[in-house]
Amino acid sequence: MSTATTFVNIAAYKFVTLDDREALRPLYRQRCAQLDLKGTILLAPEGINLFLCGARAAIDDFLCWLRGDARLADIVVKHSYSGEQSFKRMLVKLKPEIITMRMPVIRPEQGRAPAVAPATLARWLDQGRDDDGKPVVMLDTRNGFEVDVGTFAGTVDYRIEKFSDFPDLVARHRDDFQGKTVVTFCTGGIRCEKAAIHMKNSGFDSVYQLDGGILRYFEEVGGAHYSGDCFVFDHRTALDPQLRPTASTTCFVCRSVVTPRAQLSPMYVYEKSCPACYGAT
Repeated sequence: MSTATTFVNIAAYKFVTLDDREALRPLYRQRCAQLDLKGTILLAPEGINLFLCGARAAIDDFLCWLRGDARLADIVVKHSYSGEQSFKRMLVKLKPEIITMRMPVIRPEQGRAPAVAPATLARWLDQGRDDDGKPVVMLDTRNGFEVDVGTFAGTVDYRIEKFSDFPDLVARHRDDFQGKTVVTFCTGGIRCEKAAIHMKNSGFDSVYQLDGGILRYFEEVGGAHYSGDCFVFDHRTALDPQLRPTASTTCFVCRSVVTPRAQLSPMYVYEKSCPACYGAT
């Protein structure tokens, strides 16, 4: 893909104490403006979460600058590419949490839950068990509309409406995971990291997070054991297992994801309706 016409998209997060986020905010805004980057950066007491898009040189410049902060020197970044800018504006927000769970006892900075590498997970799914012989259960920690765009085969999907619902949902279904190894996953790793820590704290004895989430899995493994695409929160809407933007779009009216197949329906009328909201009053 030609770098002259390609935009670089990066996603990254790190759980680390940021007690100077009010001072950081204008610095981030200024740097992104200088480099003509678009996207969203969230700063919270527990860390940073960012999604940015720009030219290759600008992204490289930003990452060099970002890692100049010793707290973020080892931040792990996932890359994908697009033929156009994936965001329309640049936002730097101060938030109570970089991903809202409302469980203040969960502090990933103080210790992560065990993580499974994408290649190892693919091998487990190939053989139908983990290395200790336990059945593997994939637990999707994303919202229901994201799951509808694509997920792992046989995944447990609780139709989550907001991530703060996760602790109660897991508690109600605790018996479903007895004697099994649970692998929590999400788009980029941030939700499944908190989810796995919560489950470990709650007494689940064999829980892993998918390291780097679906995006890292696509990057290192591809689409094995995965059906569909991966929803992303930018104007690309979804990425396929080769990390290419798909033809999926978002309904102008109800914000549902409209897949290429759904776009063929007579109920899909651009900027007026889709199969999810057609006929609603």
